[in-house]
Amino acid sequence: MKKIENFIARSESNYEQLYKKSIENPSEFWNNIAETFYWKKKWDKTLDYDFNKPEFKWFVNGKLNITENCLDRHLIENPKKTAILFEPNDPNEKSQKISYEELHKRVCVFANVLKSKNVSKGDRVCIYMPMVPELTVAVLACARIGAVHSVVFAGFSSTALAARINDAKCKVLLTADGSFRGPKVIDLISIANHALVDCESIESTIVLKRIGSEISLKPKQTWWHNEILEVTHECPSEEMDSEDMLFILYTSGSTGKPKGMVHSCGGYMIYSAYTFLNVFQYRPKDIYWCTADIGWITGHSYIVYGPLLSGATTVMFEGVPSFPDFSRFWNIIEKHKITHFYTAPTAIRALAKHSVSLVDSNDLSSLKVLGTVGEPINEEAWNWYDKNIGKSKCPIVDTWWQTETGGIMLSSLAGVTKDKPTFATKPMIGIQPVLLNNDGKETSSKNGEGILAIKYPWPSIARTIYGDHDRYKNIYFSAYPGYYFPGDGALTDNEGNYRITGRVDDVVIVSGHNLGTAPIEDAINLHPNVVESAVVGYPHDIKGNALRAFVILLNDKIEIDMENEIKNLISKTIGPIAKPDVVQIVSGLPKTRSGKIMRRILRKIASGEKENFGDISTLLNPEIVQEILEKS
Repeated sequence: MKKIENFIARSESNYEQLYKKSIENPSEFWNNIAETFYWKKKWDKTLDYDFNKPEFKWFVNGKLNITENCLDRHLIENPKKTAILFEPNDPNEKSQKISYEELHKRVCVFANVLKSKNVSKGDRVCIYMPMVPELTVAVLACARIGAVHSVVFAGFSSTALAARINDAKCKVLLTADGSFRGPKVIDLISIANHALVDCESIESTIVLKRIGSEISLKPKQTWWHNEILEVTHECPSEEMDSEDMLFILYTSGSTGKPKGMVHSCGGYMIYSAYTFLNVFQYRPKDIYWCTADIGWITGHSYIVYGPLLSGATTVMFEGVPSFPDFSRFWNIIEKHKITHFYTAPTAIRALAKHSVSLVDSNDLSSLKVLGTVGEPINEEAWNWYDKNIGKSKCPIVDTWWQTETGGIMLSSLAGVTKDKPTFATKPMIGIQPVLLNNDGKETSSKNGEGILAIKYPWPSIARTIYGDHDRYKNIYFSAYPGYYFPGDGALTDNEGNYRITGRVDDVVIVSGHNLGTAPIEDAINLHPNVVESAVVGYPHDIKGNALRAFVILLNDKIEIDMENEIKNLISKTIGPIAKPDVVQIVSGLPKTRSGKIMRRILRKIASGEKENFGDISTLLNPEIVQEILEKS
């Protein structure tokens, strides 16, 4: 078996060599990477694809089970190594260290529980659970027997949960009696029960006792702790085709209905592991912490699969950065001697509002690599992160990717290639990005600006939208035939570094000028009294479009004209053409549970709409929509 270490970039020239090989002969390159993993049967052909259908098949007719690569193969050399380091919500509750050997046993046990509920290869299982080790166990148990997992973030409403269960026609629901989130206790089972009223496909529900509530289960519901006593810990892995479904993960659609993105076993396995090792430069003794939730693709790829495929120690955190106070992240880094810390710009900006003494009271010297994910990070937040958390010694990987891509697409490689504030920088090895003009023609790869597109498939590209392949084609492959269209705009500097300028529908043409909203937001966020901002376009009789800025202040009692201060700052930083016509001070912005600002709602408000905002129940703060409307 080949060693994956031979294909990890360890220097800038090494990156350039590997990147060149991956572009000149992609099939040979990915063939070599795939041969570093265990397969039950080798593939007949590395890649078969057609952008027009669209159809992508990687490692054609290869047979495998991803859990053998996540678990079984590590039992030979590192059975006692910590696979999952669990940090609970309450700092007074004991942390857990779960070895690869123990995780393998738990996965096999729960896989047998699923089989006892008549779950078999191809059946869909919905997982609606808190961030506890049993969530990872559930994900891997599904994969062990060939069931398709559909994880739904445990902050979603019953309506959102029911919609996802019904779309995938899930057979079993895995949930918990409740969850802890900061000072709150969330009644998960009640939310689940409310959803189940409308879910005819669910045959049984297994409930984890997390908060210890005294509840009576309904018919067809059983306790997790009772179920695991009834089965053995021997569970051979199901043979899966490389193109069999591994999971469905729902992501928000611009037209309301969520999109169930389908990822397959073989290609996703190869790409999530390869990007994890390259981007983060993980080494065997490192302690890696991604603060995301497994309910999102970041959690799938970079808490569960990527790290476990690589034999890493991955941290799972149940809580929030503000509980019991805003030093919690830094406490955990010191406590567990975290070496790699991967979080969202939203979290960084929120933490930067508070006294730096909360950071400095902790020993962060174990840190080697910092990362950000979810949205482009503004320069002020990048500099704060670099100075106060990394002590100007840790590379920062600003990663761009999507649920649809399965893994990181643009990023520096930690300590290998150069990072640059506000730039995702270079393409991942094997990725071929281009910039297109409005006519769909490729533009310069240096000092260019346009529509970001990918012109060659990669192993973890989503294969379809579950049950709606036409929608998949229309969204991602119809606007620019022959390319994958992610919906983002980008620019490049003279070294070919990419900067994401925002969603293409967030590129607003004002008086004939194309203005990306992300750089304008960056400028606004430079103001010392601004916490966060969102800029959107709306129709204007003379300009075609105008800009409206929604701004959260650090202190709204400061006696200055903030509207003019912000406009002057933008004028000075970018130019008068970028000044918003309207600056609205707000107490919050509508956000998804993963922290992304729902700009489509803000665009509708800016355009004068008073209703028809789609389902806002899944927002982190649905009440803010009405508050913004009332002040518009």
